[in-house]
Amino acid sequence: MRHIVTPFIVAATVTPAFAADGGAFPPFDSSTFAGQLFWLAVTFTTLYVLMSKVALPRIASIMAEREGTIERALGDAAAAQKASEAEAAALEQALAKAKTNAQAIAAEARAKSSKEIDTKRQKVEQELSAKMVAAETAIAETKAKAMANVDDIAKDAVSAMVETLTGKAPTAAAIGKAVTSARGE
Repeated sequence: MRHIVTPFIVAATVTPAFAADGGAFPPFDSSTFAGQLFWLAVTFTTLYVLMSKVALPRIASIMAEREGTIERALGDAAAAQKASEAEAAALEQALAKAKTNAQAIAAEARAKSSKEIDTKRQKVEQELSAKMVAAETAIAETKAKAMANVDDIAKDAVSAMVETLTGKAPTAAAIGKAVTSARGE
């Protein structure tokens, strides 16, 4: 089995060369300041130029593109919202119109059926009234016929009873007088 040695472990265990020599830490050594300042200026200038000419313009274009995309999306969303609000208002108006039409149709149907019912009721009432008048007339006629026959029947009955009791037939005048007095006239 091999042991893998990482650079961090090696760096931690190796004693720095400047510590063994007894010299100063190189960045703090005043004899190397001029070279360090030169390379600092070259590195800073290179990084500044790269950032200002390459990285920052790309970031700015990406940000501008992103901002434009967001603005377009917000504009599209606002337009879609206005369109949906307009459609909702149109639908509400159509619904209100449909409700009004339905109520008008229902009222018209109620009025029509009420009129038809009233017409039929009046027709039936007139028919019943006519039938009742005809029935009352028929009853009155039947009653009059019956009453006209009552006298004849009463006279026949009285004649038959008197003849049965006495054995002799009475006279028509005597029978008429007896029936009239019995009726209380």
